Amino acid sequence: MRISFSPQRRDDALVLEKTGDVLTINGEQFNFTGLGDGDTIKAEDVPCEFIVGDVTKADGEVHIVLSLPHGPNPSQAVAFPVDIVVTEDGSVVVPHDEAPVEETNDVDA
Repeated sequence: MRISFSPQRRDDALVLEKTGDVLTINGEQFNFTGLGDGDTIKAEDVPCEFIVGDVTKADGEVHIVLSLPHGPNPSQAVAFPVDIVVTEDGSVVVPHDEAPVEETNDVDA
């Protein structure tokens, strides 16, 4: 499965898991097993706000474009993410920035 990303400023998260040609997006499964080589599913025909491009299959590989949420100051890796090819089933590592660590001031009383 080849996943391309379209970065978008938003405050939610993207959690992915792959099992064969089934992609789970934030807990909701999308089954692309019936997609044949050369077939296309229009993005607007898939009821998922994270799927922002057509889903296609070429050479036995599902290609999908997903919105990639990011905060106000994304790193280069998040602002300009590279496609990922997922060959193993399981959790998919999504480009992301670590949440900022809140500093605390220790004051001796």
